[in-house]
Amino acid sequence: MNELTKLTPPAGGGVKEKKRVGRGQASGQGKTAGRGGKGQKARTGNMNFIGFEGGQMPIQRRIPKRGFTNFFRVEYALVNVGDLESLGLTDVDLDKLVEAGAIKVRKDGLKILGDGELTKAVNVTAHKFSASAKEKIEKAGGKVHEIVLPTRVTPQQRKAEEKKAAAAAKKS
Repeated sequence: MNELTKLTPPAGGGVKEKKRVGRGQASGQGKTAGRGGKGQKARTGNMNFIGFEGGQMPIQRRIPKRGFTNFFRVEYALVNVGDLESLGLTDVDLDKLVEAGAIKVRKDGLKILGDGELTKAVNVTAHKFSASAKEKIEKAGGKVHEIVLPTRVTPQQRKAEEKKAAAAAKKS
């Protein structure tokens, strides 16, 4: 079966070189450079971009927009207690889980969830634990170390703090 990582261009080519247009009549793409005679598409700077609908209001502007993306959201890499059992580590933290391949993408922090069973003692260092995960780790004789993430300060909060500090400096 084909895999995306093993795809190659076909033998004898597959990668086209860019046409050099407007380089004289002998090139075959001279004078009008393949754009034909007159008209909107013949002009430079024509509105030939993705989503252009000939001057009609484009669909991406016609449809209503909803929601937003919270830039300050904290996303955790999730690992279940059952997965810790199968790894065979005594001390577990974010770096060791990435090394072991239990986590593919490093996110803002690590959260341990309580799905599965744990029979051996494991010392776990993470940013968050579910109540059941904490209970299962401690029941098996392990220890739970919680790392406190520093709170993210929004630009609005930063500006308010600066204003407050400036007002306090002005008073004294």
